[in-house]
Amino acid sequence: VQLVESGGGLAQPGGSLRLSCAASGFTFSSYAMSWARQAPGKGLEWVSGINTGGSSTYYADSVKGRFTISRDNAKNTVYLQMNSLKPEDTALYYCAKHAAGYSSSSLNYWGQGTQVTVSS
Repeated sequence: VQLVESGGGLAQPGGSLRLSCAASGFTFSSYAMSWARQAPGKGLEWVSGINTGGSSTYYADSVKGRFTISRDNAKNTVYLQMNSLKPEDTALYYCAKHAAGYSSSSLNYWGQGTQVTVSS
């Protein structure tokens, strides 16, 4: 299993970024996927999840209405569109694979992360 995140960088408050996670080594369309983040000096926070077909999505209250998760099973890629970014969104963002096709299953593989910094 390999998960490779990209798309992080520096954004201004109120700006947008789109993260991508390219997956390989497993049948991508059979597993739920999630994004999580870890801010400096803080613990890991789950951010958003999506089921196998993309019809069900879930968000942490801290990002609801600002972030959108999606997936393209033909490209083995999951995305996180982040709008209205805030300085408190600054974190290392991880893509993670669930152990099954539903989002309540455990997370069993993680990418290396992509840094998002929100600052003026």
